[in-house]
Amino acid sequence: MQRLVLALLLGICLALLAWQVHPPTALAADLQVGEVTLEPCPSEDPASQPGLKRPAGASCYALRGVVINPGRRPVVDTDVFALILDASGEPVLPNRSRVGSIGDVPPGSSAFALRLAVPAGTPGPFRVGKVRARGFSSPVRSRAGDDDEKLPLEEAIPAG
Repeated sequence: MQRLVLALLLGICLALLAWQVHPPTALAADLQVGEVTLEPCPSEDPASQPGLKRPAGASCYALRGVVINPGRRPVVDTDVFALILDASGEPVLPNRSRVGSIGDVPPGSSAFALRLAVPAGTPGPFRVGKVRARGFSSPVRSRAGDDDEKLPLEEAIPAG
């Protein structure tokens, strides 16, 4: 009986040691995305550069939508992927399906908004398709602190 208890304790210790050496990896989670719109950034938005008379290389657009996390735990470091086409059916952001990060997504339905820099002169109207979001069960990238300086495109944009 003592040998059985000793073997069981040894097994538990070895399992804990193996878990410490190779902790479980962050599991990816695919989330549902809906109600997606693409519209010019509001003129009061710092990234819209209202002082410029004409766009200087890029125009600011806001991609808005709703993301649904059906799980019971938050999904972190969530990226949004989409295919955005111009009026002629050409990709607005060629060779790029990841359009941005929306950070952490709590369980349930959440509104999101991302800024996109669309090349100036790209003919609209735009069509948005193949939108999806993917996050993780634990952080996979370092996070900016409250005191870190951010560019206008990196600052939070109101979701609603």
